Amino acid sequence: MNSAKEIKDNLNLFTGTEHYYQHPFGIMYTDGIKFLADSCACYWLIDAVASWQYDEKVKQEEFQVYKLKVNEDKSAILNIEDGNYNIIQTQEIDFTDFPLEEIQLWFTNNVLYLPSEH
Repeated sequence: MNSAKEIKDNLNLFTGTEHYYQHPFGIMYTDGIKFLADSCACYWLIDAVASWQYDEKVKQEEFQVYKLKVNEDKSAILNIEDGNYNIIQTQEIDFTDFPLEEIQLWFTNNVLYLPSEH
């Protein structure tokens, strides 16, 4: 696994996408998200976003922001926001080996992507 700095540096290189990948729950995701999932072994994060699309409060938001923050004890909080800093839902994660302290992902039009890919 790459260092957190290497991963962050590489994530910043994604501006747009050439490919879209389909998740089994029907959402699509970009090259940047695939790189993140491969580099950080976090396909579970894509699963979380996909599963939240079945929540009534979340799915009515056309634009969704997913903010994952990892705590020192390796627990984490995944906040789902509406794009105006209003938290719609929160998911507590008991343990994660996610290598970054935090990450933000955007979801709209059934596509999950990095903010730099917008």
